[in-house]
Amino acid sequence: MRLPQEIIRDKRDGRALSEADITGFIEGLTRDQVTEGQAAAFAMAVFFRGLSLDERVALTRAMTHSGTVLAWDLPGPVLDKHSTGGVGDTVSLPLAAMVAACGGYVPMISGRGLGHTGGTLDKLASIPGYDVTPGLDRFRTVTAEVGCAIIGQTADLAPADRRLYAIRDVTGTVESLDLITASILSKKLAAGLQGLVMDVKTGSGAFMARREEARALAESIVTVANAAGLRTRALITDMDAPLASCAGNAVEVAYAVDYLTGRAREPRFHAVTLALAAEMLVIGGLAADVAEAEGRLTAALESGRACEAFARMVTALGGPGDFVEAADRHLPPAPVVRPVPAQEAGVVGAVETRAIGLAVIALGGGRTRPQDAIDARVGFTGLARPGDRLAPNDPIGIVHAADEAAAERAAVSLRAAYRIGATPEPREAVQERLG
Repeated sequence: MRLPQEIIRDKRDGRALSEADITGFIEGLTRDQVTEGQAAAFAMAVFFRGLSLDERVALTRAMTHSGTVLAWDLPGPVLDKHSTGGVGDTVSLPLAAMVAACGGYVPMISGRGLGHTGGTLDKLASIPGYDVTPGLDRFRTVTAEVGCAIIGQTADLAPADRRLYAIRDVTGTVESLDLITASILSKKLAAGLQGLVMDVKTGSGAFMARREEARALAESIVTVANAAGLRTRALITDMDAPLASCAGNAVEVAYAVDYLTGRAREPRFHAVTLALAAEMLVIGGLAADVAEAEGRLTAALESGRACEAFARMVTALGGPGDFVEAADRHLPPAPVVRPVPAQEAGVVGAVETRAIGLAVIALGGGRTRPQDAIDARVGFTGLARPGDRLAPNDPIGIVHAADEAAAERAAVSLRAAYRIGATPEPREAVQERLG
């Protein structure tokens, strides 16, 4: 391998990297022969200079093969969904169970929070006893027996991505289209999937805030994935407001349980979840078209089969046997829970969604350094939506905090994120399909 600093210098100066250069750099990162500082410099060079399609494919392959690549022998299709990240986006939890209840197998490898967005792995870690990093044997067994298993990256699967992912989170390089593409697909290819559906977010809470940026990322992922032999489709969905009416870790797990049990199914969250799951069934040959798929998924929800699959997954991975029935008792409560009144009455015109995600991090629900611990208890619930009409003293949300001082700071941040004014233009939850 050439010296890491020479590879970094070439990309810094806008020169194309060879497959050997990229493979050597990633192998060095995996073997601790490339330092975190060099990896951060590489990520920043890629952020500013970009990668060609060939470089992108080479980076994806190198990270995929930095560890074990799984192979499956199951009676149904092996499918997955991945989101580019948002606020209140806890879709993965019910979706995996819904697809499993319809005959698919979902070995979902999820990440920690990244930037201002919440991570599925951090959410699941709020469930007492839930093993977010089981060994591969247990991962295989749970997937085969339950139909779904949501875990974090193990030491075996795409270890180079795990290191680079943590570095990107704290170095301002999260939004790189090239690095996002390679990060997502290396994990999915290592998981041995037969079909993938991408949820690419756009709006104020997305990494790709503008629609054209989201489309470029969706096209990149679909192109690279299909070139690598993984059948992939992408949906562009709205993140101009939190997807669920909550943001945090434990509070989003509770929301997912309420969705699966039918206690609460907010229309916007339901529309995105159903659309993504339906595409998974179609791409896996479990339904002839989206309409048939949505019918099967709705039946799985209404019958309780999806909820049962989620409960079995939690138990199989070490969580409480009665978690679904007693989630409120098992999930950690915040010491301080209080409403945040709006500063004025009127219609919610807009929400600065990214600011809400950053407020969760400030509460302790996310990281500013890779080694930071997460406070699963904190976050927001009852978040007002664009178009909601607020009377005087109506809350725009409820803050869950570790202490009164943190709650007050979060309340200030939450009020600043809301714009009260003219009725907003309606935005479709699912905006575009590609692939």
